[in-house]
Amino acid sequence: MARALQARIDSGELQPGVRLPSESELAAEFAVNRLTVRQAVAELDRAGSIVIRRGVGTFVREPTVRTTIGVNAETQQSMVGQRPMALPVSGWSGADEQVLARVEGADSMLDRHAGDHLRRAASELVRIDSLASIEGRTWSVNSYWLPKSLVSADFRPPQTRGNVVVSVAEMLGFELWADWREFSAVGADLYDAEHLGVPTGSPLLVREGVSSGPDGTPVLYTRRRIKGDSASFVLNFPRPSSGRPGDDARP
Repeated sequence: MARALQARIDSGELQPGVRLPSESELAAEFAVNRLTVRQAVAELDRAGSIVIRRGVGTFVREPTVRTTIGVNAETQQSMVGQRPMALPVSGWSGADEQVLARVEGADSMLDRHAGDHLRRAASELVRIDSLASIEGRTWSVNSYWLPKSLVSADFRPPQTRGNVVVSVAEMLGFELWADWREFSAVGADLYDAEHLGVPTGSPLLVREGVSSGPDGTPVLYTRRRIKGDSASFVLNFPRPSSGRPGDDARP
């Protein structure tokens, strides 16, 4: 039954946003009981094909808007400075962030983890949490850690629009350089699930890394949790100097 409904979705017979027939209607059509209908609907829900709105109905899920984050393999280290074009990723530069919290001296496991990367105790750090959206769609929950000694008392990142990292670079007054970036996957915890509007345990892509100042001192640790179906990461390799495809080709 789930495969039959999925086929209708794939073929366009059931368009995005359309409400599925009621349990009783589906039970009659497929000659099954309501428990079987619920099991089939649950399978489609787990597959991400439908969205269940409690008290309203079950609807075909709208197509996911996926943002591509492109990184140039040759110039990827220059992350962001006071020049807007220094941002190496077109997708992320188009995001707006809403600051959720500013916390000083927190001592959770993640705060201590950030301190290890920045070579400081967790008590010496400021953490800024934000929610990012692209074209009005919630995209990621983000956490940034900086040494308190570098954060001015009146520093306030954008509250509704803008980019926290750009604001940080402007406050510091120097360009930030990417030391390393790591990509992994986790299930959404209660905090992230609430802010991203997804069920607990939903797959999230995690992008984290450290950025340093011009002298090589690590000053920013970033951890983004992105909806698993909302982003793709593309590594762009530079062409050979001649610019002709196939030159200096390697297997």
